[in-house]
Amino acid sequence: MDSKVYGAPMNMTVSQLASRTGISPDTVRFYERERLLPPPARSPAGYRLFDEGSIERVGFVRRAQDLGLRLREIRELLDISDRGTCPCGHTLELLKVRIADIDAEIERLTQLRSNLTGMLDSPPTPDCEAEWEWVCGPYMTARGGERP
Repeated sequence: MDSKVYGAPMNMTVSQLASRTGISPDTVRFYERERLLPPPARSPAGYRLFDEGSIERVGFVRRAQDLGLRLREIRELLDISDRGTCPCGHTLELLKVRIADIDAEIERLTQLRSNLTGMLDSPPTPDCEAEWEWVCGPYMTARGGERP
């Protein structure tokens, strides 16, 4: 069995890696399934054994997630790095795309807020006629409801 990953001796089980990185053991296993962590060697009893480099890698994944990068994007960056290439150029492109996504979401939310505010500016009348046109009508009509 190969006793090295990332050049450091493997000595941590899933639970130990989880404890040292502040994530759950299930998250460690998930990261491995998603290829964010390379497949670790196994102990004679079949336990996964991770090295100290896994701590740094989990930290990178968590920081990238905090920036809003998707797991597939994080995996791309890790794959580039694992090939011995600096992923900085690719990272910049991913961040530009992420900023554009955020700008589009802000625009969508701004429009949604405007629509909701407009509805509140013309609330329904007590006799429900305005409410029928305001909120209830399209919902009820679409479900076969009758006009009150």
